[in-house]
Amino acid sequence: MSFIEVDNICKKYKVSKRKSGIPGMVANLFAPKFEDKEAVKNISFSIDKGEMVGFVGPNGAGKSTTIKMLSGILYPDSGSISVGNTIPYKQRKEYVGRIGVVFGQKSQLQWDLPVIDSFELLKAIYSVPDDVYKKNLDRYTELLDMSKFLKQPVRQLSLGQRMRADIAAALLHSPEIVFFDEPTIGVDVVGKENIRNFIRELNAEDKVTMLFTTHDMQDIEKTCNRLIIINKGSKIYDGTLDGVRKLHGSSRQLDVFFANDVSVSPIPNVEIEEVDKRHSQLIFDGKKVHINDLMSHLLSTYNVKDMSIAEPDIDSIIRKIYSKEKVA
Repeated sequence: MSFIEVDNICKKYKVSKRKSGIPGMVANLFAPKFEDKEAVKNISFSIDKGEMVGFVGPNGAGKSTTIKMLSGILYPDSGSISVGNTIPYKQRKEYVGRIGVVFGQKSQLQWDLPVIDSFELLKAIYSVPDDVYKKNLDRYTELLDMSKFLKQPVRQLSLGQRMRADIAAALLHSPEIVFFDEPTIGVDVVGKENIRNFIRELNAEDKVTMLFTTHDMQDIEKTCNRLIIINKGSKIYDGTLDGVRKLHGSSRQLDVFFANDVSVSPIPNVEIEEVDKRHSQLIFDGKKVHINDLMSHLLSTYNVKDMSIAEPDIDSIIRKIYSKEKVA
């Protein structure tokens, strides 16, 4: 049996339904109307202990609702969830000591206190033994290079420093599973790479199960081997990153650089993304669009300075999947 078992979970919300304007507002006060919104629709998956899995989808896809059910904050309307033989939403007190959560836009650190004081508070909340606390604190301080700011108030930290401290805070009690929500948001390139290196090392050494929700596909590419994609409440892909690329194996990307400002007119079977006024990316299926014909069209129509062809990056592929029907 896998460490995490999710079986056909569903979750609906009641959403207020009223007419716009003051008449609608008044009517809603006396006779409120609601409609059901299906946020999660029969999602199933299993995750082995020690796996690192990317859990992605566009805004409103149902990611946060699913993660909240996995962390025990919400309960499913139907279906079941088991994490290490524990039902998160039924055994919350037992369960919270086994998980860690890192929110890129929220912090569990005390804003006006030094970082080390927040760590001491979390030690008390989770009843972390002295020897475990010291071992973890020393290890994370070294790996995340936190020694220079442990005694600084959180409000004085840079975003990158705060994210490192938040990651350490989520791991001080040695959780078995960690949920990462945008763990590198707003962090510079060097900081992102340091955080990703730390996450990979922690997983390799401690076999901590990790689930990532992020819009930065580089986080997924550089940490995870498996990807679960959901859209409109349903799972549309579950497999490897290489598998995603193979699904779109004939897909190509043509980067076109123009000598002047250009807005490229629509081309049949070609997706056009404007990077800036002089740089556009054209994504197409090589089986449907011949590259020589496409390049000839561009050269004869626009003042082209340079062109280069490559396989689309993972971000482009994921965006394409979002716009399609179920693929796996």
